[in-house]
Amino acid sequence: MQKLTEKDLHQLAMTTVGKSLEADGYEFLAVNSEAQKDPQFVCTKDKVLHFVVVRHVCYPKNPKDYDSKLMQEVKEHAIKFKAKTYFAGVGFAHASDYEKPLLKDEPYAINYYGLQEI
Repeated sequence: MQKLTEKDLHQLAMTTVGKSLEADGYEFLAVNSEAQKDPQFVCTKDKVLHFVVVRHVCYPKNPKDYDSKLMQEVKEHAIKFKAKTYFAGVGFAHASDYEKPLLKDEPYAINYYGLQEI
């Protein structure tokens, strides 16, 4: 079986966050699915603009941890647009054994705590 690639994991993270945003009533203005093009989501809710940076990690890394320098840069950019800035970290692990690699066509666990305002 093939391992999930970084691109596969990023797309899974984008889907996870996108569905959560949609369920919470956010409207998408722009979606950038490239991993290093920030922010990944530009959306509105209650007439407020929101920038969301999406990153994925694999177990044992903590999906809540983020690059503070990057997030400060995104926040400074967001301020120019009167937007709020969020980090959305998504953690992945093999469902049956967190120590196993993530493989295509095998179940995986998702660890997503929601948006972290910066």
